[in-house]
Amino acid sequence: MENHTFAERVYEAVRQIPDGMVATYGLIAEAAGSPRAARAVGNALHKNPDPVKTPCFRVVNSKGELSGAFAFGGPFRQQEMLEADGIYVENLRVDLDDYLWRP
Repeated sequence: MENHTFAERVYEAVRQIPDGMVATYGLIAEAAGSPRAARAVGNALHKNPDPVKTPCFRVVNSKGELSGAFAFGGPFRQQEMLEADGIYVENLRVDLDDYLWRP
């Protein structure tokens, strides 16, 4: 993965998140080789060219909160996608103790 762009490394890391689990922007940044680049992960995911192959809806913030209104058609759409994936969402938040995946 050394010769890949940061965005490509982000997409590869996100593809590894198993069904029924989530990861945080920070964990994806670490997996992509730039542990201080959580905000850049969000930017890369916003530009995700293949959302079917790269399930960026499984990425939440460090508190387990869903993405803002611009992403995935809004937080309620992300909630629908997570729930279809078997993840319980309450008040637009995922319990990281139950669903956090670590690369």
